Amino acid sequence: MAEAYELKGREQQEAGALLMGRVSYQDFAPVWPKMEEFAEYNAMPKYVVSTTLTETDPGWSDTTILRSVDEVAALRDGDGAPIILHGSATLAKGLAAAGLVDRYHLLVFPLLLGSGKRLFDDRADLAKLELVEHEAYSNGILKAVYDVAR
Repeated sequence: MAEAYELKGREQQEAGALLMGRVSYQDFAPVWPKMEEFAEYNAMPKYVVSTTLTETDPGWSDTTILRSVDEVAALRDGDGAPIILHGSATLAKGLAAAGLVDRYHLLVFPLLLGSGKRLFDDRADLAKLELVEHEAYSNGILKAVYDVAR
Protein backbone atom coordinates (compact mmCIF):
# COMPACT_ATOMS: atom_id res chain seq x y z
CA MET A 1 0.00 0.00 0.00
CA ALA A 2 1.68 3.17 -1.25
CA GLU A 3 0.09 5.42 1.38
CA ALA A 4 2.04 3.68 4.14
CA TYR A 5 5.30 4.60 2.43
CA GLU A 6 4.47 8.30 2.08
CA LEU A 7 6.35 8.72 5.36
CA LYS A 8 9.58 7.43 3.77
CA GLY A 9 9.32 9.94 0.92
CA ARG A 10 8.65 12.77 3.37
CA GLU A 11 11.71 11.74 5.42
CA GLN A 12 13.92 12.07 2.34
CA GLN A 13 12.55 15.52 1.56
CA GLU A 14 12.86 16.87 5.12
CA ALA A 15 16.23 15.41 6.13
CA GLY A 16 19.43 17.39 5.88
CA ALA A 17 21.70 14.37 6.30
CA LEU A 18 21.64 10.58 6.40
CA LEU A 19 23.28 8.76 9.31
CA MET A 20 24.04 5.05 9.57
CA GLY A 21 26.26 2.53 11.26
CA ARG A 22 29.03 0.65 9.47
CA VAL A 23 27.05 -2.53 8.73
CA SER A 24 24.09 -0.67 7.22
CA TYR A 25 26.44 1.60 5.31
CA GLN A 26 28.28 -1.34 3.80
CA ASP A 27 24.94 -2.89 2.80
CA PHE A 28 23.46 0.34 1.34
CA ALA A 29 26.50 1.95 -0.35
CA PRO A 30 26.78 -0.51 -3.26
CA VAL A 31 23.02 -0.41 -3.98
CA TRP A 32 21.37 2.90 -3.11
CA PRO A 33 23.35 5.17 -5.48
CA LYS A 34 21.83 3.22 -8.40
CA MET A 35 18.23 3.56 -7.17
CA GLU A 36 16.20 6.52 -8.40
CA GLU A 37 13.73 6.26 -5.48
CA PHE A 38 16.60 7.21 -3.17
CA ALA A 39 17.70 10.29 -5.15
CA GLU A 40 17.31 12.64 -2.17
CA TYR A 41 19.35 10.36 0.10
CA ASN A 42 22.04 10.04 -2.55
CA ALA A 43 22.29 13.82 -2.93
CA MET A 44 22.45 14.69 0.79
CA PRO A 45 25.50 14.45 3.07
CA LYS A 46 25.94 10.99 4.52
CA TYR A 47 27.64 10.07 7.79
CA VAL A 48 28.70 6.61 8.86
CA VAL A 49 29.57 5.98 12.51
CA SER A 50 32.37 3.44 12.80
CA THR A 51 35.52 2.86 14.77
CA THR A 52 36.83 0.39 12.19
CA LEU A 53 35.90 1.72 8.73
CA THR A 54 38.93 3.28 7.05
CA GLU A 55 37.48 4.60 3.80
CA THR A 56 34.13 5.33 2.20
CA ASP A 57 32.71 3.78 -0.95
CA PRO A 58 33.80 5.94 -3.92
CA GLY A 59 30.46 5.24 -5.64
CA TRP A 60 28.50 7.04 -2.92
CA SER A 61 29.70 10.62 -2.77
CA ASP A 62 29.61 13.07 0.13
CA THR A 63 30.13 10.48 2.87
CA THR A 64 32.02 11.24 6.08
CA ILE A 65 33.15 8.78 8.75
CA LEU A 66 32.37 9.72 12.36
CA ARG A 67 34.18 7.89 15.14
CA SER A 68 31.89 8.41 18.14
CA VAL A 69 28.48 9.35 19.48
CA ASP A 70 30.10 12.63 20.59
CA GLU A 71 30.79 13.44 16.93
CA VAL A 72 27.13 12.66 16.15
CA ALA A 73 26.11 15.07 18.94
CA ALA A 74 28.26 17.80 17.39
CA LEU A 75 26.70 17.13 13.98
CA ARG A 76 23.23 17.30 15.53
CA ASP A 77 24.05 20.71 17.02
CA GLY A 78 24.84 21.96 13.49
CA ASP A 79 22.39 23.66 11.13
CA GLY A 80 19.25 22.21 12.70
CA ALA A 81 18.05 20.19 9.72
CA PRO A 82 16.77 16.72 10.66
CA ILE A 83 19.26 13.87 10.51
CA ILE A 84 17.68 10.59 9.51
CA LEU A 85 18.94 7.18 10.61
CA HIS A 86 18.32 4.04 8.54
CA GLY A 87 18.91 0.50 9.71
CA SER A 88 21.74 0.62 12.23
CA ALA A 89 20.04 -0.99 15.24
CA THR A 90 23.17 -0.86 17.41
CA LEU A 91 23.78 2.80 16.60
CA ALA A 92 20.11 3.63 17.20
CA LYS A 93 20.33 2.17 20.71
CA GLY A 94 23.51 4.16 21.44
CA LEU A 95 21.95 7.40 20.18
CA ALA A 96 18.82 6.84 22.27
CA ALA A 97 20.93 6.14 25.36
CA ALA A 98 22.84 9.39 24.74
CA GLY A 99 19.60 11.39 24.42
CA LEU A 100 20.21 12.15 20.75
CA VAL A 101 16.91 10.85 19.35
CA ASP A 102 14.18 13.46 18.95
CA ARG A 103 11.60 11.53 16.92
CA TYR A 104 10.74 7.98 15.92
CA HIS A 105 9.05 7.22 12.58
CA LEU A 106 7.68 3.71 12.88
CA LEU A 107 5.90 1.50 10.37
CA VAL A 108 4.53 -1.61 12.07
CA PHE A 109 3.82 -4.54 9.79
CA PRO A 110 1.32 -7.29 10.67
CA LEU A 111 3.94 -10.00 10.95
CA LEU A 112 5.33 -11.73 14.02
CA LEU A 113 8.98 -12.71 13.92
CA GLY A 114 10.42 -15.18 16.38
CA SER A 115 13.79 -13.47 16.54
CA GLY A 116 15.80 -10.58 15.21
CA LYS A 117 17.31 -7.31 16.32
CA ARG A 118 15.33 -5.25 18.77
CA LEU A 119 14.94 -1.51 18.40
CA PHE A 120 14.79 -0.98 22.15
CA ASP A 121 17.22 -2.56 24.58
CA ASP A 122 16.12 -4.33 27.78
CA ARG A 123 18.46 -2.00 29.68
CA ALA A 124 17.04 1.17 28.16
CA ASP A 125 15.91 3.88 30.54
CA LEU A 126 12.26 4.81 30.55
CA ALA A 127 11.54 7.32 27.81
CA LYS A 128 8.20 9.02 27.41
CA LEU A 129 6.97 9.47 23.87
CA GLU A 130 4.33 11.81 22.51
CA LEU A 131 2.27 10.56 19.56
CA VAL A 132 2.27 13.27 16.86
CA GLU A 133 0.96 11.34 13.86
CA HIS A 134 -0.67 7.97 13.25
CA GLU A 135 -2.61 6.08 10.65
CA ALA A 136 -3.83 2.53 10.06
CA TYR A 137 -3.97 1.14 6.53
CA SER A 138 -6.27 -1.50 5.05
CA ASN A 139 -3.39 -3.95 4.64
CA GLY A 140 -2.72 -3.90 8.41
CA ILE A 141 0.34 -1.61 8.38
CA LEU A 142 0.33 0.98 11.15
CA LYS A 143 2.21 4.28 10.97
CA ALA A 144 3.17 5.92 14.26
CA VAL A 145 5.33 9.02 14.63
CA TYR A 146 6.49 9.83 18.16
CA ASP A 147 8.44 12.76 19.56
CA VAL A 148 10.68 12.00 22.52
CA ALA A 149 9.31 13.97 25.48
CA ARG A 150 12.01 15.99 27.20
